[in-house]
Amino acid sequence: MTLVRKNILSVAPYQAGKPIEETKRQLGLKEVIKLASNENPLGPSPKAREAIKKNLTQINRYPDSQSFYLKKKLSRAMNLQGSNIVLGNGSDELVDIIIKTFVEDDENIITADTTFLEYKIISQVNGRQIITVPLGYFKYDLAAIKKKINEKTKLIFISNPNNPTGTYLTRLELEDFMNDLPANVILVLDEAYDTFIDVDDFPNSLKYIDSENVIILKTFSKAYGLAGLRVGYAIVRPEFGAYMERVRQPFNVNLLAQAAAVAALDDRKFLRKTRRVILEGKNYLYDSLNSLGIAYVPSVTNFILIDVARDSVSIFKEMLKYGVIVRDMKQYGLKNFIRVTIGTKKENERFIKVLKKIL
Repeated sequence: MTLVRKNILSVAPYQAGKPIEETKRQLGLKEVIKLASNENPLGPSPKAREAIKKNLTQINRYPDSQSFYLKKKLSRAMNLQGSNIVLGNGSDELVDIIIKTFVEDDENIITADTTFLEYKIISQVNGRQIITVPLGYFKYDLAAIKKKINEKTKLIFISNPNNPTGTYLTRLELEDFMNDLPANVILVLDEAYDTFIDVDDFPNSLKYIDSENVIILKTFSKAYGLAGLRVGYAIVRPEFGAYMERVRQPFNVNLLAQAAAVAALDDRKFLRKTRRVILEGKNYLYDSLNSLGIAYVPSVTNFILIDVARDSVSIFKEMLKYGVIVRDMKQYGLKNFIRVTIGTKKENERFIKVLKKIL
């Protein structure tokens, strides 16, 4: 006999990237680099750090439950209203809020079988049916997804660009998919990596908010370097937002996170530097992998999916011995692939040196 809800028994927990300090402690290493969790290698914005210091004396107080100043800053930047924004403790909490708000017990959710794992995990935790569709050439197969839609489908999660493949859907591909979606289906576009986009045909999803059943997810964890503070936001129609606010916990975004995010939005110089470092690092890694004859999936994000032609767990463990943390893709069903975050010049060079030694 178990006291746990039955649906929890089948949930495989999310496996996060291995922490630096734990790796140092376990392996007795003095220097470790982490290229596993798609974090900003430059750290947080200097303006965000100053904002955190300035607000440290206020942490005996509860944060603003409505995140007024952060919503105001975001809405001005995107020419929206505060009612168009719902804040979350990272995008993964917003996934949970969306499912709890919109999906009935007998309704289902559709996504790809190789995408951000939390769509599936959170759906299972909430006891909702999740339908997964194989990718086509490392991209969302939109035609196959449409075939899976039935009268009980409520949500479709699309990570664009997709994690862990780094591929993206173009504006034309996405709009063609949206053209005849049933009126009772909500499309969730997770754009966690849109800040790194360097192509011209990526969708401007904001224009869909008023006319389509679309929710957009964005985050401060990647380009803005605030992964440790957990700040994400959903862009929604006001009526969607009003219902999501009924589900959202009142103090889900802490005081320091709000202050840091507001300041980070003002630091355009830091964002430009981040993009430059990532794009230059990506080109270096492409050239290095090409010269080594190692296959990879071209990416529009700050990470690259690499075919190591061997068991990815063994590669992960071998690289760990040299103080390089990457992400094995076994949990994603890609047993011969690793995912590597684009780091600083020094980190990228060290990764290539270790990879070459191992392979």
